[in-house]
Amino acid sequence: MTSVVKSSAMRRTRISALLLASTMALSACIAPVAGKNGLYAKPIGNAPVTANPTPYSVALSCMGQYARNSSITAPRIAVGRILDYTGKVEVEGGAKITQGASLMAISAFAKAGARLVERYDTSVSELELKYANNKLIGDDEASGYRKIKAGSVPGSDFYLVGGITELNYNIKSIGVDAFGGDVDVDDPKGFFNAKSYVLNIGLDLRLVETRTLEVVDVISYQKQIIGREVGAGIFAFFNNQNIIDVSAGSRALEPVQLAVRSVIERAVLEMSANLYGVSGPAVCNFNDPLGTIGLTGSFITAYDNQDTNNAFTRQDPSRWHDRRDRTVRRGLRGRYD
Repeated sequence: MTSVVKSSAMRRTRISALLLASTMALSACIAPVAGKNGLYAKPIGNAPVTANPTPYSVALSCMGQYARNSSITAPRIAVGRILDYTGKVEVEGGAKITQGASLMAISAFAKAGARLVERYDTSVSELELKYANNKLIGDDEASGYRKIKAGSVPGSDFYLVGGITELNYNIKSIGVDAFGGDVDVDDPKGFFNAKSYVLNIGLDLRLVETRTLEVVDVISYQKQIIGREVGAGIFAFFNNQNIIDVSAGSRALEPVQLAVRSVIERAVLEMSANLYGVSGPAVCNFNDPLGTIGLTGSFITAYDNQDTNNAFTRQDPSRWHDRRDRTVRRGLRGRYD
């Protein structure tokens, strides 16, 4: 009896020592003194920056190319506030739904080739105007202070407003839980569980003519989102002394904020088709390799370099990356004068 007690005590001592050693080893991985590179630790991960498209981004891009190739003068669009009206918040206090829906709409209209005028955040322009009005801003010595010219700010033809109006949890869910094993304590036991559930988001947008405040287009869309969870494990005793307890699982949820972007892009696509007089997706049956509209948006070209630098090159995940772009790697090894 005494030997059994001593053996049990020795095992507990070894386990405690192992846990203590593991804790000390983990704590030693992060030193309290910065290294020669000035960092305590090197951040993990090296995924490159990629485009953030939805299933409707390609259609938006082709819509912009169609307008340009057909010499259609795109109207000037301003995007106002697209607010979250769901009222859903996390336990910690943060909002469940993105508060940047207006920014997503701006990007969507840029992909569609619209001429955008800024109305969402004019704080810098208003401050510059205030400074210029007080003759505090000088563009160069020859002209002196900046002149304020009447009519220098182009107006919008239409503006977009609306809100995210729905976030419905658990529209439908299914699941299974199973546990099995022998009644003998020493025999292994196992479990398995699987669940899936559906929720949705919805929004309502309206396009307003700026001069008359007439609502010329209204769209209401919703998108369902799916999530799933799978887990399995085993628990067993061995030789009445050792225990094994292993479990593994996977959990995935379709990105909620990407669903919001998808709904916004679909709405902007339909509105843009209406503004351009497009009858349907058949207008996308062309190819313009040097087009300036891509999945990342649109821009105004400053130089004639469309053969090497345009909206489509921005979609290349290796471009400018110090580990993926050989041109950048060569440049980092030397110095250009």
